[in-house]
Amino acid sequence: PGDCYAYLAIKRDTKLHIAHTVGKRLDIIADHLIWKLSCILSPPTFSYPLELYSDGNPQYLTALRANFRHDCIVYGRLVKHKRNGKLVWKIKEQVLRNPKNEEIDTTVIENYNGVLRERMARLVRRTKCFSKQRNKLEEQLDIYQCYNNLIKAEEGKTPMILEEKTSKIWQWNDVFMYH
Repeated sequence: PGDCYAYLAIKRDTKLHIAHTVGKRLDIIADHLIWKLSCILSPPTFSYPLELYSDGNPQYLTALRANFRHDCIVYGRLVKHKRNGKLVWKIKEQVLRNPKNEEIDTTVIENYNGVLRERMARLVRRTKCFSKQRNKLEEQLDIYQCYNNLIKAEEGKTPMILEEKTSKIWQWNDVFMYH
């Protein structure tokens, strides 16, 4: 629907599209994304914490605390302050377990969002192509997630190859015929 946002979880080093959800900027949507992460990922431990970095939306901290042990999470936020639509300044906040200041960055996810907007008319701002049904946007994101993780190769490797979950670059036929 017109003012829906796509919330994404991307692994920074391999650009693996882990999870996404769609909705307005509400606690329940952020909670749904973090809950999806908790179902997909192995539970973090104090010795092997989950590292997360996000924008300044406060919903993520509440969702993280509801779905993970907070002492097993390294979490930082990049809060951007804008005036008249222009970036004025940024603040890096060390929220949980004091992440390194240089690690607090959202460049990978912002670049990925830009790529999504280029390739999916439903996500272009101010367009007639907005999704009228939330589930249709979710389904299109599911397809793009599959494409990004298995088919789209950079320097001969896909995110799933980098994660050592597959050894080949897939084709759409491989996806459709997979059983």
